[in-house]
Amino acid sequence: MEKADKRTDILKAAEQLFAEFGYEATSTRQIAKESGANMAMINYYFGGKMGVFVEIMEERVSSFKTQLNLIHDDQVPVLDKLMKVIEQYADRIVGSYSFHRMMHRELSFSSLRPEIFEKIKEAMRQNLLVIERIIEQGINEGVFRQVDIRMTIITIMGTISMVTSSPSKLAPDSDIDLSKKHHREEIKKRVITHLKDLMLTYLIKPKNDTI
Repeated sequence: MEKADKRTDILKAAEQLFAEFGYEATSTRQIAKESGANMAMINYYFGGKMGVFVEIMEERVSSFKTQLNLIHDDQVPVLDKLMKVIEQYADRIVGSYSFHRMMHRELSFSSLRPEIFEKIKEAMRQNLLVIERIIEQGINEGVFRQVDIRMTIITIMGTISMVTSSPSKLAPDSDIDLSKKHHREEIKKRVITHLKDLMLTYLIKPKNDTI
């Protein structure tokens, strides 16, 4: 149990350091100090800093896939499923905005670290497929119009990502700070409300539409 706890401590400490300083500026020594572990333990569990980073990234993406699968399998109307996807995605991204920014920063260096990029890219692709199946279900049931499914998904994810990366664009004259909880909650509420309204307008097939 102690070993399992120490492994968790390493991942938790490393995630905080990566989010604050980025991958390159974080050292294995810092991770060891913050987690209360030693460098030998980090190498034993993860093979070094790169292994820690990859595991954190994969856990983030795979845990969201678990949430998406639960939503997909839930016995509720398909529109409710899509609304839950919007809520969950906004909650995860806005709620962990610093890690989200760091992840995208690191993925932008994919040519330098292709092993990370390919693993995360595949995991994210699997998540897209789950959302794609939900929208396809709505189309097949005649609830949603025939739309470009991938563009619809990009609209949802891209909006949330942009708001998280550049929250000041929502209110140029105000001082939005996502490190403040009330600001995060305000932004999250706005983006969820906007995307739900947008999807309702865009996706829902009019009752007199027989096409």
